[in-house]
Parts: sequence; C-alpha cells; structure tokens
Amino acid sequence: MGFLGLREVVVWCILLFSIEISSGSTTRQFKWDVEYMFWSPDCEENVVMGINGQFPGPTIRAKAGDTISVQLTNKLHTEGVVIHWHGIRQLGTPWADGTASISQCAINPGETFVYRFKVDKAGTYFYHGHFGMQRSAGLYGSLIVDVGDGEKEPFHYDGEFNLLLSDWWHQSVHQQEVGLSSKPFRWIGEPQSLLINGRGQFNCSLAAHFSNGSTNQCKLGGNEECAPQILSVLPNTTYRLRIASITALASLNLAVGVMSDEHEHVKVTPEDILSDRPGDILSERIEDIAENLQTLILAKNLCGVTFYNDYNYVFSQNHKMVVVEADGNYVQPFEVEDVDIYSGESYSVLLTTNQDSSKNYWISVGVRGRKPQTPQALTILNYSPTSPSILLPVSPPTITPTWNDYDHSKSFSNKIFALIGSPKPPKNRDRRIILLNTQNLIDGYIKWAINNISLLLPSTPYLGSIKYSLKGAFDNKKPPEDFPNDYDVMKPPKNPNSTYGNGVYMLGLNSTVDVILQNANALSGNVSEIHPWHLHGHNFWVLGYGEGKFNKKKDEKKFNLRNPPLRNTAVIFPYGWTALRFVADNPGVWAFHCHIEPHLHMGMGVIFAAAVQHVNNIPNQALACGLTGKSFMNTKQN
Repeated sequence: MGFLGLREVVVWCILLFSIEISSGSTTRQFKWDVEYMFWSPDCEENVVMGINGQFPGPTIRAKAGDTISVQLTNKLHTEGVVIHWHGIRQLGTPWADGTASISQCAINPGETFVYRFKVDKAGTYFYHGHFGMQRSAGLYGSLIVDVGDGEKEPFHYDGEFNLLLSDWWHQSVHQQEVGLSSKPFRWIGEPQSLLINGRGQFNCSLAAHFSNGSTNQCKLGGNEECAPQILSVLPNTTYRLRIASITALASLNLAVGVMSDEHEHVKVTPEDILSDRPGDILSERIEDIAENLQTLILAKNLCGVTFYNDYNYVFSQNHKMVVVEADGNYVQPFEVEDVDIYSGESYSVLLTTNQDSSKNYWISVGVRGRKPQTPQALTILNYSPTSPSILLPVSPPTITPTWNDYDHSKSFSNKIFALIGSPKPPKNRDRRIILLNTQNLIDGYIKWAINNISLLLPSTPYLGSIKYSLKGAFDNKKPPEDFPNDYDVMKPPKNPNSTYGNGVYMLGLNSTVDVILQNANALSGNVSEIHPWHLHGHNFWVLGYGEGKFNKKKDEKKFNLRNPPLRNTAVIFPYGWTALRFVADNPGVWAFHCHIEPHLHMGMGVIFAAAVQHVNNIPNQALACGLTGKSFMNTKQN
C-alpha cells in the first residue's frame, strides 16, 4: 500500500473528527454555530435562525445505541439559545434535554455548550429551539435514528425520503412575542407560508394554472432557496416517507396524488413556470362520470370520487400510504389516502409508486384544525425517467380535507395501534392527574392555563434547584391535580381570571401515572382549539379519546390496555379529552406542554419531576445561572 495523498489525509481527518468508534459504540460529533442570517424560505427574503449557514439545520443521522455530541456555539449576539432533541428520552442525561429554565440555563451569546447523549431507539425525530419562540424563527432540523447493527425494521422498503413540515411568518419572532404579551392582545395571525424541508412559495403557486383566482404562477429556476425539493422515484418501488411536523401553529394534512373536477383545466410545462414566456396552454376536460346521485355514490365507492356538494365533484388519483411508525414507535400497519399530523408528531409511511409512470404527481400539505388562510405547500413526486422539467402534474393537487372535519381527524387517530409485541402499559395506575386546558385572563392579559394556573418559568433551572434543594427557586405549593366538578367545559369560563405559577408535579420513581387532558371552551363562545401535547423524557401510551367532559367512572372502563400506541405527542380535540399513561422511570425534570409555540409562550404547560436526587454528573455549565450560579460562585470564593 502506498502513502496517502494530501486529499485522502484530509478526508480521513474529517471522518475521524465526525465519528469516534470504541468498544463497539459510536460517537458522532458535530460542531454547530447558531446565528441569524438572511434567507428566502418562501421566496421572500427574511431573517432566519440557522445553523452553520443552513436552514433548516443539518440533518443528524445515527444508529440506535450511538452517542451524539454537539458542540453548540451561540452567535446570536443578543439572546440565549438552547436546543431540544425532540423524542430522545435522555436516559441518564436530563441536562441535555435542551429546555431553558427546566433542564439547563440558556447558552449566552458567545458561549459554547456541549450536548452529549445516547440515542437508544430507532425512529424519526427532530430537534428545535426551546427558548422563547426560537423554533418559529427557524431553529430546527431532522434527527434520524436507524436500527442498530444486526437489527431489522419490521417492514421492507427500497428507499426513503425525509419530509420536515413547518409554517412560516414574515413578522419577526420578537414582534410576535411582544404582541402575545401585550394589552390589548395581538395575535400572531395565520402563517404566510407552509414549508416542506424549509421551502415554500409566497404570492405564487406551482399549481396556479389550475386556479381561477389571481394567484401568480411561480417562475423558478430550480436553484432558489425556496425552490421545491423534488422527490424522484422509480416505478413499482416502495419508499419510506419520514414525515415530521415542526410547525409553530398549524395542524397539517399530507397527500400524494392529483384530482380532477368538472371544470376546465389547463396544462402548463415547467418551462412556462421557469421563464417569462407564456407556454402552450392546453385545455382538458373530464367527461361526466355520473348522470345521477346513485352513480356518483357508486363512483365514490369504486373510483375514489369525493363530494363537495351536489354540483361539484372530484376524481382523486392518490397514492395509498401505509403508516408503520409514529413518534419513533412501530404501529400496526394501516392504509390511508392522506395523513393528519399535528405539531410535534412524526410518522413513517410506506408509499409504493404504482400509478401511471408517464405522469408526475403532487405532494400537497394543507392546514387542518384552523380556518385556512395559508395556501398549500407543494412539491412533486417525479416518476423516473419522466423529467420534472418536461411534465408537471396534469391535474390539480388533492384538496385538503375541510379544516373543521374533525371526524376525519379522529378516524385517523383511532386507527393507530401498537405493533404486536410492543410494550404494554401497566394494568393499574398509581396516580391520576387531570389537566383542564383553558384560556384565561391575568390582569387583563390573555393567557392559557392548566387547572387555572398559567406556567411562568423560573430563572433557576428546576434540575439544579431540586437537586440542590434551593429555597425560593420556584413555587413549592403543589399544583392542582383536578378541576372543580361543576366546571362546564362546553361554555366560556364563568370566572376567566387565572394566576401565574411554576409549581412541580413530583412523581414517584417507577410510578404509573395517568394524565387526562381535558379540553374546554376558550374565552369566546363556541371556540375550542386543537392542542397537541408533548412529553419530554418519556413515551406514553394513548389509552383513548372521548367527547365532552371526562367521566371518571364510565370513561376509564373504555381505556385500551391491550394495544395502545406508544407516543411522545398526543392531540386533544375540541371539547374532548385524551387519556395517557406513562411510567415515571427516567430521573430528571421534564416539561409537558402544548406544542403550539404561542400557546406554550402564553403559559400552556406543566412540569414533572422524578427522583432528581438520583441524577449525577450534571455539568456546572448547565446550571451556571440564577440561584445555582450564585451557589457555584460562593463555593469557589470559599
């Protein structure tokens, strides 16, 4: 063997820096700088929070059992930063959870903090900022954990794609934060754009030529920061789509296919989009597929026709998707035409490219759960060898289900069951905590509250103040574990006034805890919103969903203890409840909160802690603020 050349030596140095292998374990090392930069996520230049000059941030890829080491330097100049590794349980490393004021101090401008933790379980995960509303500013990216060496997934696929979904505002996060904390209240409004892998289009559409409105056709060259990432596929091949929602507000629906209706369509080539020259416009009409309602019903059952009213119908050509993973946990496979996904959730679906390979198809993402004022995000499923530069999909994108069709949403959620052989929940609980979600007023300011307490995080991280038994760091009064029996969840609160608090639910180590998330009417009449709740440090079993107020005697008998799915994020539907069960087997302090960014900012969360006295080797840098910081300084002086 000859000597290595300079180029080979450099490559080997990079590889050795990135991956350390010892005793069969692998450490994957990353060096990140977080800073603001100019970017055009939706073709409109704005300021985003990026990592190493990238938006979204770099994708981390590892294997189960690997250790991740991220050397994070804050280059924001005027604000702190932390990063939460969403879905990673942080077994033995609760200080690496990346939650400001809970697991660590915010990393100050110019400072560097090393996140080092093990990824113990294969799955589709992501990371994001967890200080203020920095997730909304663009601080996020994907974290994919493959099965360990010698292990196999319980399903087969030939290739995979990663789809990270988000929403985007043109108003700065700082303006949003000020508005949410103002009197009179200033809501952030609906997002200007939806993004797929950080890319979307504002004031234009890839499918504008199918619209009768005034939307402009996008004219893109393909190299723009907002140009869609096209998914190129081979016919008759099965792909795994890893779908994760990092949205700040929007609930979403994803579909792959096209639709046709009785109106006139036009066909435009990408050359028409990529240049200012109008192309050849070809009109296409679809023959009537039915002459009466009975034939329409038959067509719906046999051919996928969807009704919108008696005079308008569509013929869908959707790729079926088979759901196989939810939040890093395997589920019993089930087939769907579209996927409802809420902020904080992730899914893997298998898609087989069994449609007409001479055509291309839309991947469309639309808003659910809120009256949409944001257009669909679009990209293209490109069948090889058909070039996307030659043929766009010849029909419009699939229409997103009606925003308030909650039966559609519940139908999807109720199909999710744990894969056979998955861990089952304990049959009995040790404790039950019922959390009422309400919108309230505090001194005239609009807030969200849990059991009438709006979370206001302390200046000293809970992990340090509980570990070292510091007095006065947070409210030692036990937070309420239920709400009054006479509270009417179907109406606005009779007394809307609430209070701030930061007490902790202290859980016994290895105790089994049931949490009932109870939704209610907001301050305005006939308003109840969707809330996706995320638990740090644990997975939980989703035991069931229900309508109206939870009945402790009747509803508990309906719990699914046979095959409930394991998740880390679960939704509560308007005027409903969701029942969860988890085992408090991970010592540390853990956030449990609504994953809608402005709702958490307005107080919609609680804090769990278990066996903090068993947590050792906490880096001093993680706690170098507040009362713990002062304590460390006094120790040094003495």
